[in-house]
Amino acid sequence: MYGMLGLLAGLAVLAAAAVFLRYRHFFDDPAARHVRSVAGDVGATRVLAVFAHPDDEQLIGGLLTSAKAGGAYLAMVTATKGEAGTQSPVVCRQSELGIIRKAEALKNGFALGIDDQEVWDYPDGGVPDVPLEELVDRVEASIRTYRPDLVVAFWPASGATGHKDHMRMGLVAEKAIERMRAGGEGPRFVAYPLIPARSLLRLGRRTGKFVAENQPLPTHSTPTDIAAKRRGWRIHAAQANYVAKAYKMPTWLLYLIWNKEFYAVRNLESGQWKD
Repeated sequence: MYGMLGLLAGLAVLAAAAVFLRYRHFFDDPAARHVRSVAGDVGATRVLAVFAHPDDEQLIGGLLTSAKAGGAYLAMVTATKGEAGTQSPVVCRQSELGIIRKAEALKNGFALGIDDQEVWDYPDGGVPDVPLEELVDRVEASIRTYRPDLVVAFWPASGATGHKDHMRMGLVAEKAIERMRAGGEGPRFVAYPLIPARSLLRLGRRTGKFVAENQPLPTHSTPTDIAAKRRGWRIHAAQANYVAKAYKMPTWLLYLIWNKEFYAVRNLESGQWKD
């Protein structure tokens, strides 16, 4: 009897291990070169992240904390307060969600070690309706203020998740950087956060397929800061259950499986992808 129970327990462990390894395969990409720090690899001492919504920075927690550990200065711009988001769980009146999510973004930024941070007031879900030049001018002004040598922004054609606000802010960052580089100024590198293509194709349905087909190959991977990401979802209380619902597994388990961040890094001086 006990022998049979032991055998069944052993088989259950093996089955769980097989499932774990299979899912980890989805969240890896052999095309990427693994580095301890993206900022360190490119020699960046000043980093600016340009995003659309509170909690977008959760995609790059490992990049930010490793850059900070290496002594880099960090800044972040978030274009909206996230007031149109779906609460998961509900933590406030919907009319006050923008106030809450702005506070969450600022609090998480502080926890990640961000030195200077802006949360703008553009409409959540309506960033593509804002005049492009207005947004480009503001991002260019932020680049001039914070003087990054590395900008982290969404790839314009896919926005990491297919969200129109993400794609628009990615385009805005590209235009601002292009304008400055044409004048001999601006950052030396830009890094685009990516979600592993195999996970998108396996788990992301139609949107995942769109993103996978419209994003570049990763050049770099870096360790996920699991503690920072789990803490970040606690801080982003209005979205705390988002990951568990989206991936149908507990947050702690997801980040054991998805234990790397992926980036396509472009050298703006040579115009080439950084390998």
